[in-house]
Amino acid sequence: MEKNIVLPLLVFFPMVAAVLSYLIGRKNKEARNIWVSIVTFLVMIGTFMLVGKDASYSLPGFCSLGLSFEGDGLRVILAIVTSSIWFITTLFSKEYFTHFCNRNRYYFFMLMTLGATLGVFLSGDLYTTLIFFEIMSFTSFVLVIHEEKESTIRAAKSYLGVAIIGGLVTLMGLFLMYHMAGTLNIDALAEFMAAQEDKRAFYAVGVLILFGFAAKAGIFPLHTWLPESYPAAPAPATALLSCVLSKAGIFGVLVLSCKIFLHDANWGGFILFLGVITMVLGAVLAVFSVNLKRTLACSSMSQIGFIVVAIGMQGLLGSHNALAAGGTILHVINHSLLKLVLFLSAGVVYMNLQKLNLNEIRGWGKDKPLLKISFLMAVLGIGGIPFWNGYISKTMIHESIVEYIEILHEAGLATGYMQTVEWLFLFSGGLTLAYMTKIFVALFVEKNPYAEGNSKNIHEPYMSKLSAILLIVCAVILPVIGVVPHMTADKIADASYHFMGAHAPEHAVHFFAWINLKGAVISVVIGALVYFLFIRKVLMVKDHNGNLVYVDRWPVGLNLENKIYRPALLSWLPFIGAFFARLAASLTDGFISILRMLIFNDDTGRVVPPEDQYFSTYADSDDDEEVYGEGFAKSLLMIGIGLAVAMLYILF
Repeated sequence: MEKNIVLPLLVFFPMVAAVLSYLIGRKNKEARNIWVSIVTFLVMIGTFMLVGKDASYSLPGFCSLGLSFEGDGLRVILAIVTSSIWFITTLFSKEYFTHFCNRNRYYFFMLMTLGATLGVFLSGDLYTTLIFFEIMSFTSFVLVIHEEKESTIRAAKSYLGVAIIGGLVTLMGLFLMYHMAGTLNIDALAEFMAAQEDKRAFYAVGVLILFGFAAKAGIFPLHTWLPESYPAAPAPATALLSCVLSKAGIFGVLVLSCKIFLHDANWGGFILFLGVITMVLGAVLAVFSVNLKRTLACSSMSQIGFIVVAIGMQGLLGSHNALAAGGTILHVINHSLLKLVLFLSAGVVYMNLQKLNLNEIRGWGKDKPLLKISFLMAVLGIGGIPFWNGYISKTMIHESIVEYIEILHEAGLATGYMQTVEWLFLFSGGLTLAYMTKIFVALFVEKNPYAEGNSKNIHEPYMSKLSAILLIVCAVILPVIGVVPHMTADKIADASYHFMGAHAPEHAVHFFAWINLKGAVISVVIGALVYFLFIRKVLMVKDHNGNLVYVDRWPVGLNLENKIYRPALLSWLPFIGAFFARLAASLTDGFISILRMLIFNDDTGRVVPPEDQYFSTYADSDDDEEVYGEGFAKSLLMIGIGLAVAMLYILF
């Protein structure tokens, strides 16, 4: 690998620029906007400079282990996607935040998050990954909480809580991995694990490391923050959360699955299980949602599930994982492009109406063909319709499932479980088409019986020329990838295979052959049935005026955060902790009584209740100096005992 200074510059330049942007913004807001746009543009150019290179750079001695950066294949692709989306959302932010407060703060933390995110994707070891992953979590928290509403603050607290807990658990796993392997370098770990005949001893460590990455990606059961945080954040920040930051979690999952547990069927089966639940649950939540951004947020969770399914299939297929590996990286890219268009479109709606409920924004886009066509491109793409980008990646993932079923069948093994996975995959694809049809029809087709209430909020033009150009360019990319996949998608996949321990398929994938189109047709049929028989019949009711309105029938009690996580963290665990603290205090009182008899010649030998100890020992004494001396001596004694115990633990 050649040493390339561009790698650390891509990470630290946005962070330094963030400070300058804040200082500039205190004097001139417009100059600040221009500066931030220039910074993100330069970062984007910098990532393109890494194409075709095998670069590395290290900063030894930083916190003992040093920092390590690498720029090759998959890392460069993720860096390019990150910087490009950041540049686009930065340009869009100028119009979106026109009437917002605290823009200086937003741009500062937005640039800090950019540097940290690139630090994750370009990291050469898990120590570097963790450092920037945690920085990213804290800086992006400010983006989520930007509007400072009550609901926003609650959502941001959930986001931060999950990020902190996830980071600590991952740190614990990295401690153990370093102890067992003697390194956290990703390539060195891959070599170390390849030499291990029995990897079972490493599964627990792998799960600990996975915890924080899975939380950031929104993988079940650590997904609870996602449906709340995405709608709470401003649209440009939500686009970054969905398109980029969730992929930082996926990057961690890829490192574990494609480096540490490469071709490990047991690990692959575990990841597949989590992916299937995430994929189905996210789609179901999106079907029930009546809020535009919440629907897109739940959709992000479901699409992350598709990606995780593909990662799991890589482990199950072993050296035959070409289709699964290609589907993984392509769906990562496709999901980022699709959600960029969708969340920017949602941002346009919110800029004009300050509303997101489907009943309130209903019909607003009927006379806005540019927005309608752009949104439709993303709907067709994420719905897996042939000739759009989402169809390409979903077809590869589906074919990897079919391939594994055939392998099991030829080996004479049961295929029922994997056939169930296949049908859940197609069913989730159908649900995707159903809920995307729901929000498209509501926003662009249906007539709003209460349109008069929205007309006063509409101003022309409804978006600037710059925002329109950004939306059109992003929307056009979607069918281009779908129409000529061998000229676009295949090139991206080829550059990523090495990182995932895969190789290109032996034969070109015939995306538009009937055997591959059949899966898309099944999903379309399922989607149509769900939309017309469930959404239109069950999730819509007539109001007091006889108008059909959307209702959210999702049971309130089915909320892991409110029913389990918050009570556990805020009530159950503190109660258990207090109980054991009191128990320990009682035992300590007895221990101190023995020490008093043996060391301080106190022959009472009785345990004094904690609330009476102060008065019985000190309050009755008239000699303050004597009291101080005795208390200080006891404190020194207990400190000495504690240090001795700690040293014995470290030594033995």
